[in-house]
Amino acid sequence: MQPTAAHHDSRGSFGAISTAEAPTGTFTGNTLRQLVNSTGTASETTSAPASAAAGGPVRAGGRRMASMLGPAFVAAIAYVDPGNVATNLTAGATFGYLLVWVVVAACLVAVLVQFQAAKLGLATGQSLPQLCRRRFPRWGSRLLWLQAEFVVLATDLAEFVGAAIGLRLLFGVPVAVSVAVTAVVSLLLLELRRRGRTRPFELMSAAALLLVGTGIGYDLLVVGHQSAGGVAGGLIPRFDGTSSVVLGIGIVGATVMPHAVYLHSALVQRPACSPATVRLQPALVRRALRLDCGLALGFAAAVNISMIALGVGLGAATAGDWTGDLLAAHTELAGRIGGVAALAFAVALLSSGISSSGVGTLAGEVVMQGFLARRVPVHLRRLVTMAPAVLALLLGVPLTTLLVVSQVGISFGVPVALFLLVFFCRDRMVMGPLVNAPLTNRVATLAGGLVAAAGCSLPLLLSF
Repeated sequence: MQPTAAHHDSRGSFGAISTAEAPTGTFTGNTLRQLVNSTGTASETTSAPASAAAGGPVRAGGRRMASMLGPAFVAAIAYVDPGNVATNLTAGATFGYLLVWVVVAACLVAVLVQFQAAKLGLATGQSLPQLCRRRFPRWGSRLLWLQAEFVVLATDLAEFVGAAIGLRLLFGVPVAVSVAVTAVVSLLLLELRRRGRTRPFELMSAAALLLVGTGIGYDLLVVGHQSAGGVAGGLIPRFDGTSSVVLGIGIVGATVMPHAVYLHSALVQRPACSPATVRLQPALVRRALRLDCGLALGFAAAVNISMIALGVGLGAATAGDWTGDLLAAHTELAGRIGGVAALAFAVALLSSGISSSGVGTLAGEVVMQGFLARRVPVHLRRLVTMAPAVLALLLGVPLTTLLVVSQVGISFGVPVALFLLVFFCRDRMVMGPLVNAPLTNRVATLAGGLVAAAGCSLPLLLSF
């Protein structure tokens, strides 16, 4: 079959992302499918022999599978950002293991949505925001862009606050200096990606993820006061009053990160993984994405559960005097456990804040470029998005409370990202052999509906 629409690939700042721009407006389903399918059905008849000639299908398949590994580790940074640290430690300190089940459920949903986002990007050669702009009318794309920008701003708030706390704990750095350092480092990370240094960027993200996990894990071991039975009991779904529900919604917002969904659909696109090539080996693609998402997000899930357990242990060690404040956590660790434990906590928090800030900046560029087909100079965008965080820090707003509130706000963007993924991934004409199974669609729709219902009920809960 010959493609019905011309399609041109140009390498932008996110690797091999298709940036052929159609006029903004209403696109029919057939138009979108033509745009997607034109990314490469013509070469399907010659790809297999070429692979065999290059060294056999097994070796070529192994290389192609390896080339698809890595993006999930970048996305996973968003799942251990300072918002996660604050909400999980607060949950452990105030409610014990009660909300472990929320973390586990949210992490399972996170694996599902990131897997779908990666699949969508590989199958279409476009990011989720780009597909939305091509499919929906202009007003719809603008509304989706606004909610996505709100999510990015709330995420930036958490990341800057976390990095500022980490720098203060480690070096006693004033707020203004810590904000400047965080902005500069996040821009340097982004520049590494923009210059095409994809593998180093992914390796640095994986190292940051490991550093956060190591710091939290060490403190968990030295603080103690843990109960395997308590963790098992926390797997039973239940709440204990309005405060636990609000905190549970915050955990969902901290764990299922909508901006990571938009970003992941762009990160997976590489020259070696064109849609035409990907559609020839759907089983290989699914295995590679399951491995990538399973390793990265599985590790992030373990870190999040460890954060709740650390909150429980530190609360018990202080006889209930500590209730989740991050600055106080460092003080308690230094006074009761030792300087190494306090240092591990500060390093984990700083690594979490700086690395997730870079990921957030990259996600913001994907969102604007995809939904609006416009690009703003990254330095200007960084200044605009960090303004609310800087203002909050300078006004002296309680930092831990600010982190928890930001995660509750992010939770409102979760069902939007879920429903958009289901909308595109269920369409065989768009996804080809990587289309979702019916059960996957039902599970994702149910998860999005539950999160949306919880978010809509929040004002009623807070009024009583």
